Amino acid sequence: MALPSPPIEPMLAKVADTLPPEGGFLYEPKWDGFRALVFCDGNGVHIQSRDLKPLNRYFPELERALADLLPKGCILDGEIVVAGPRGLDFDALQQRIHPAPSRVARLAKQTPAAFVAFDLLAAGGKSTLALPQSERRVRLERLLGQAKGPLHLTPMTRDRAQAEDWLARFEGAGLDGVVAKPADAPYQPGKRAMFKVKHVRSADCVVAGFRWYKDREDAVGSLLLGLYDAEGALHHVGVTSAFTLEVRRELVDLLAPLRENALADHPWRHWNQPAGNAAEAPDTPEASADVLADAMDEPAAAGKPAVPSRMPGAQSRWSAGKDLSWEALRPERVCEVRYDHLQGDRFRHATVFMRWRPDKPAADCRYDQLEVAAPFELAQVFKA
Repeated sequence: MALPSPPIEPMLAKVADTLPPEGGFLYEPKWDGFRALVFCDGNGVHIQSRDLKPLNRYFPELERALADLLPKGCILDGEIVVAGPRGLDFDALQQRIHPAPSRVARLAKQTPAAFVAFDLLAAGGKSTLALPQSERRVRLERLLGQAKGPLHLTPMTRDRAQAEDWLARFEGAGLDGVVAKPADAPYQPGKRAMFKVKHVRSADCVVAGFRWYKDREDAVGSLLLGLYDAEGALHHVGVTSAFTLEVRRELVDLLAPLRENALADHPWRHWNQPAGNAAEAPDTPEASADVLADAMDEPAAAGKPAVPSRMPGAQSRWSAGKDLSWEALRPERVCEVRYDHLQGDRFRHATVFMRWRPDKPAADCRYDQLEVAAPFELAQVFKA
């Protein structure tokens, strides 16, 4: 088969609670970055995102390096990552997607990206899509056996016990699970033909607000979650939103008593803005105490923000145009949610609601309840 042309939909994975049995699978670490396909041909290198868009402009240093390191006529599937002092740094990676070329150029030097390859879609100018996963892996190792940074080959094992060990240890380097690939399966663009097992934990969180479901006011869309830090500030840490329509309607009545006088002493009361005005205040973890204090006409505490660094209603380039207006609730009710990953001081993905905790005081919902992964050297991951 001739060399496929971009775009190609990447093969996807479905969530599994446990790793599938040993024997018919290849196990690999799950990298926490931007999924990308890399096409290398006579015209240079083309980097394609998961949603089929070009990424070259955001990672010029990676484009140059891959053009030098890869042979012509190959297509790789993998992950773009940024490594920091404590492992993978997804926050730094997100900052690389910026409209200003000058900022992109600066960040390319400050936080250079790497590419971790984990599948081979073409080599020598010929497609390998129809080959079984095990054969594609052999050819990928042959192609990248002597690879050097910023190009890396992901570790792989057929030993389920080894994969379980990776699941437990590699989180400390910033990875977020293990992927299991059927050894005999071809590459299936756009199909969920693999399995991913991610770290799953639970946390008790304060429900401090909510958003309406779409454009209606008879159903709750999502609950806004908070956790207290050691100084007693309530931080917005994420949302939980996977409810049936029936439950969404029930939540309106359930939460109604908590809406009464909710803003009077609410820790986020200065952030409660009408839809469309939320962009006026910063919503970045690096927002300074002075900026936040100026926005609120309140002094910053010496050396520390007077308020949490995250707000529930602010726009960013990741949510441009989306209505993030919210309704305040007195922060008295507690729910338990399931989450997979903590990114800085927030849950990386939307959490899954588990149950209400009427037995739990809101003040006990603190960051110190969260499990912290033991540090693990990223270099050791590649040596696995």
